[in-house]
Amino acid sequence: MRAHQIMTQQVITVGADTSIVEAVNTMLQLHISGLPVVDAAGKLIGIISEGDFIRRAETGTSRKRGRWLTFLAGADRIAADFVHAHGRKVGEIMTPDPVTVTENTPLDRVAQIMESENIKRVPVVRGDRLVGIVTRADFLATVADLAREIPSPSPSADDDHIRSAVMAEIEQAA
Repeated sequence: MRAHQIMTQQVITVGADTSIVEAVNTMLQLHISGLPVVDAAGKLIGIISEGDFIRRAETGTSRKRGRWLTFLAGADRIAADFVHAHGRKVGEIMTPDPVTVTENTPLDRVAQIMESENIKRVPVVRGDRLVGIVTRADFLATVADLAREIPSPSPSADDDHIRSAVMAEIEQAA
C-alpha cells in the first residue's frame, strides 16, 4: 500500500500568522493533535502539534537552565527557546520544514519515518504543495478495514495450519 491510499485528503491547515489561541481552539474543537502550516500559495512551511505547547510561559513550563547550561546552549538556542515559550503566532512556535512523504511512498516507509522521527503525523506533498496527511489514526482505520476483510480462523484451525501460515508469511518476507 501507498500513502495516498490511507491519507486524509481534506487537511485542516493554518497560516504562520494564525494566533496560537486560534490554532489551539481549532485543534480542540476538531479533536486533532496537529496542524500543517501553509503559506498563502498553499506551500507547506511547517507543522504545529500538541508538543509545541508543552514548554509555554503561560503554564510555567518554559525551559529553565542554570548559568552553566545557558552558557553551553548559546545565545541562539536561548533566544529560540524564549520565542517558542512566549510566541503568539503559529509561525513563532511551529516546527519549520517538517518531514514529508509523497503520495507514492510505501506505507512501510511511512511507518518507518514516523517511528524513527518519533512523530505522530507526516504531511503528504506533491512538489511543495500539501495534498494530504498520514496520521497514526489513519493506520488504525486501515487496520480495522483490512481486519474486517480477513476471515477469522475457524475454531477447528489446528496448530499445524497456523504454523504453515506463519512459515509462508516468513518465507514471503525473506
